[in-house]
Amino acid sequence: QVQLIESGGGLVQAGDSLILTCAASGPPLVAYAAGWFRQAPGKEREFVAAINWNGDTLNYSDSVKGRCTVSRENAKNMVYLYINSLGPEDTAVYYCAASELSGQYLPADAHEYPSWGRGTQVTVSS
Repeated sequence: QVQLIESGGGLVQAGDSLILTCAASGPPLVAYAAGWFRQAPGKEREFVAAINWNGDTLNYSDSVKGRCTVSRENAKNMVYLYINSLGPEDTAVYYCAASELSGQYLPADAHEYPSWGRGTQVTVSS
C-alpha cells in the first residue's frame, strides 16, 4: 500500500487560492490513480477531483469544476490540488487517496480508493 501525507491546508480568506500537496511513499506512485476528497463536520465525504496514473485523464466534481486543477509529478511521488475562488463552502478536511489503476478508469467513489492520507484542514473565512 502506498502511504500518503497531505499538506498545504490552513486558514484563508474568501476569494483566495491555495495548493494542496499529497506526498506519497512506498510503491511507485506511477502505478496509482489519485483522488482528492473532502469532508466537512457532520457531512459525508465528497469527491473533489481525480487524476489517472500518467495525468492524461482528469475528473472534477461539479462543485469545483472551472476553479480547480489536479496534477501530479510521478518522478517526485507528488500529487497536487489547486483551487481558486475559495468560499466558505470549501471549508473541510481534504484527503488524498490512491488506487492501483493503470488505465483511464477514474472513479469518484471513495470506496474504490484503498489508500488514504490523514487529511489537511482548509478553512475559508469571509
